Amino acid sequence: MSMAEQPGAPRPTVIQLSIKEKAALYAAYIPLFTEGGIFVPSSREYKLGMDVYVLLTLPDDPQRYPIAGKVAWITPPGATGARTQGIGIRFPADEKSRQLKARIEEILGAHLASDRPTQTV
Repeated sequence: MSMAEQPGAPRPTVIQLSIKEKAALYAAYIPLFTEGGIFVPSSREYKLGMDVYVLLTLPDDPQRYPIAGKVAWITPPGATGARTQGIGIRFPADEKSRQLKARIEEILGAHLASDRPTQTV
């Protein structure tokens, strides 16, 4: 059997997520995960633990942040509380994720202490 015939691991899905305003970032950010995480609205079907590659753009920041994350939860269609259908991506435990988490928390600042509802928990 040649290398070309061996089934390889499926390539991770690439998701581009551009968040334009702080309120949207607050609603999508998942501080519950130790490394941080982000909610991605999506009607596609995902499985828990699936690898996904997110290219994240933050408000007032021209840089795109690549994240090789994993699906850590799924909000199904028709979820209670009118929550948006989509997936929660857990950032990997690496230095890039720590820097991204710090950057998000820097942008959000006082918003993090807010009791406003989010898309997550």
